[in-house]
Amino acid sequence: MTIRMNADDVSDAAALICLWMREAHAAAPGSVVAFTGAGISTESGIPDFRSPGGVWAKNRTVYFDDFCRSAEERHEYWRQKSAAHADFIKARPNVTHTTLAALEHHGTLCGVITQNIDGLHAEAGNASVLELHGTARRLGCLDCDFNDHVDLWVEMFLADNVVPDCPTCGGRLKHATVSFGQSLPEHILQKSVEWSQQCRVFLALGSSLVVEPAASLPRMAAAAGAKLMILNRDQTPLDSHADLVVNASLGEVFTAIRDSM
Repeated sequence: MTIRMNADDVSDAAALICLWMREAHAAAPGSVVAFTGAGISTESGIPDFRSPGGVWAKNRTVYFDDFCRSAEERHEYWRQKSAAHADFIKARPNVTHTTLAALEHHGTLCGVITQNIDGLHAEAGNASVLELHGTARRLGCLDCDFNDHVDLWVEMFLADNVVPDCPTCGGRLKHATVSFGQSLPEHILQKSVEWSQQCRVFLALGSSLVVEPAASLPRMAAAAGAKLMILNRDQTPLDSHADLVVNASLGEVFTAIRDSM
């Protein structure tokens, strides 16, 4: 049976989550997995791409194949990425990020599987992070092995409105994120599946749980016997699979969890 809580139940929700994590840690240290979506980073000031007024509502999609074949599409891609870059460089980890890092340092959390590309989990101090959709903090060349931090290259594009070429081979530079039509990194996805099937507690945080194949991970965890906890502002399609659903602010819940550690 699913236990459902909301913003009026933050203290009770935090207490139950802490209890289940302590039980998991006692049985098998490092057996808690966190899975995070855009909702964790909106509280750091990064817009949800899918929300009304978000990036996807304001811009057309640049598919990976189109990026590869068309200079015009590469320019549009760079325009969108450079416009969004300001949000990433201003953002800082919030209490949910830092509490997850503390849980990993304590040995309770195995690591974080994230749909986000902002790099805030690593900045908060998490060492074990699986970035399903890559990172917007780096770029790479599709035609050779060159890779670098993205900041200077975005500055160059914004200065002259010209898509930069690879300094090594003259090839196509692209942010190290997964575009529409581009496959997820197989080794990252496989590791995510392993963590999901082996954990005792699976925390799904700030995700609508509709984007596949990532949205299958909570279902895999529950099917393998893990306690599934879904914390999200809105309902998700997987709520009926969960042991606990909390529709409340992640920041408020994780502030209470932090204070209980």
